[in-house]
Amino acid sequence: MQLARVAVLGAGTMGNGIAQVFAQHGHSVVLGDIEPAILDRARATIQKSLTRFVDKGRLSAADRDAALGRIRTSTDLGDAAEADLVVEAVVERLDAKSTLFRELDRLAPAAAILASNTSSISITRLAAVTGRPEQVIGMHFMNPVPVMALVEVIRGQATSDATTGTVMDLARSLGKTPVEVSDFPGFVANRVLMPMINEAVFAVYEGVATAEAVDQVMKLGMNHPMGPLTLADFIGLDVCLAILEVLHDGLGDPKYRPCPLLKRMVAAGWLGRKSGRGFYSYEP
Repeated sequence: MQLARVAVLGAGTMGNGIAQVFAQHGHSVVLGDIEPAILDRARATIQKSLTRFVDKGRLSAADRDAALGRIRTSTDLGDAAEADLVVEAVVERLDAKSTLFRELDRLAPAAAILASNTSSISITRLAAVTGRPEQVIGMHFMNPVPVMALVEVIRGQATSDATTGTVMDLARSLGKTPVEVSDFPGFVANRVLMPMINEAVFAVYEGVATAEAVDQVMKLGMNHPMGPLTLADFIGLDVCLAILEVLHDGLGDPKYRPCPLLKRMVAAGWLGRKSGRGFYSYEP
């Protein structure tokens, strides 16, 4: 199945990276969001990212311009009506994603595949609000999308072999390495990663060590390229909290209970890099 036309819905950090990767590999892309200002920022981010590849000799200026030319931005959800593949990358909330999937099921062509970039929410539950559950799948890209190789491909209860095979092949065509996983809370990446981040937060909360010390131990002792609290700030503390809540609710195990410090920081608006403050300060 040819998936030449792609709609990416949600133009935040993940959405603009996903749109860039598809456009670089020859796909016609509609990047959608509700606010024109968000779309303007997304296009500027994509242009900056592509130019960085040109500066490093990984992309020609002509290829950069061609990729940008394949991306059209839109605030009209109806523009997804011509897509062969829709990739949802909106806020990590079941209600928001479910509402969007109902609309996409109504708008998108009957043969279109509906994919979610969710990092933790059940693909089966998203598929259940559509009339095409066999064509609903998870494509969990890693951040930053243009650089990271992994795509978790998540099969819902009803996802067909044909849909899975098509998406696995598609991920490879994007220069990614797809890994098929089953539909359980947090999948694999975040089921392993988030408890580590949460435990790092508990270490700070309980006065075991400072954030800097925790990160230094993990970088120097475990050879991690980035400490867990620096990574949490990069992901977004609100996103980390949302994923931990999905894990805690979905698996019922107290080991996934979010640290009170993490909840307090999110309540204060300390979300990490995107808010200018998290475990570290990012103010200019």
